[in-house]
Amino acid sequence: MASFRKIGDVWQYRVRYKVIYSDEWKETSKSGYKTKKEAQIASRQKEIEVMNGFEQGEMNFAIYMHAWLNQYVKDKLKPNTYKTYRTVLDNHAIPHFGNLELKDVKPMMYQKFIDGKLEEGLSTETARRIHYVVYQAFKRALINGYVTKNPCEHVSIKRREVKKLKFLEPKLVTPLIKALYKRGQIYGLFFKLLFDTGLRKGEAAALQWSDINWKDRTITIKNSLDFQPENDDPILGDTKTYHSRRTIEIRAPLISELQTHLNYQNERKLVLEELYSHDLNLVLCRDDGTPLPKSTLFNAFKGCLEEIGHSSLPIHSTRHTHAVMLLEAGADMKFVQERLGHGSMQITSDVYAHVKRKLLHVQLISLMSK
Repeated sequence: MASFRKIGDVWQYRVRYKVIYSDEWKETSKSGYKTKKEAQIASRQKEIEVMNGFEQGEMNFAIYMHAWLNQYVKDKLKPNTYKTYRTVLDNHAIPHFGNLELKDVKPMMYQKFIDGKLEEGLSTETARRIHYVVYQAFKRALINGYVTKNPCEHVSIKRREVKKLKFLEPKLVTPLIKALYKRGQIYGLFFKLLFDTGLRKGEAAALQWSDINWKDRTITIKNSLDFQPENDDPILGDTKTYHSRRTIEIRAPLISELQTHLNYQNERKLVLEELYSHDLNLVLCRDDGTPLPKSTLFNAFKGCLEEIGHSSLPIHSTRHTHAVMLLEAGADMKFVQERLGHGSMQITSDVYAHVKRKLLHVQLISLMSK
């Protein structure tokens, strides 16, 4: 909305407008026009600019990013994707650029930001994930006319040397599993499944009895459990990626143990009746059918590692351990890729190539010593 007044011999316009993605109202003005008609024409152009977001001094980076999340990501993409995007912005982009206006984020400044993430010790994959989120947000800002160019275009992400892979030496898997069984049958079975299959903890926690094919001795991974759902978000969601949906074979002893566990669980259902969470139909859960808390799994794993005299490892190390055991058994990278549900051979090779090289080196030394 514009207003006009004459100051001396010249006219001034004032345009009052609502800041984009905010409830705040602001005002901009300019004077020096010889006639009211000139001031009116100039004010209309200014109104168009502020409506389209070109009043760039008012487009704060943090405000826009949160608004982009709510308008274009939340309820449109997977809940876990929304959480990942929000974490990337809140933990990385907004602390760095939050006080700037969108127009003030320049390509060289953004390149330095990405380089800094690698210098902090983050992996190349993590840096790419951060870049993807910020790039998409600016892409939408460009489409909507809030910026005149995307500062994230043509960024170069240097490849860092892969961090030392965290896994448990295969010879220590059995002692650790025994320690976990002592802590509780459900812990022993949960982590035996992880070591035997390479499942992510969320995939194992989401496993339902309908996912098991007893005849073919296979399990189908089609869900992942959200350990910390927000509001009314579903507990069971999609797997990490499309390729994570897979069917894999499992060993006969594990199938047998799962059958025994099913019998035990059925007894619990008879005792608890309606107090049991029948709707979830989870394989690995608490005695009342509810999901195992992430903190409980973490504490059990950490405590049993200490019990066998091993330093702390993330639960994800069980997945790496499974891959290492496959490679030691002579499996090729393609088999490992498909079993772990990686999207491409390149991902599998990037993570485990040095393990494969080490195994080949050991084999070569063994052959030369004969």
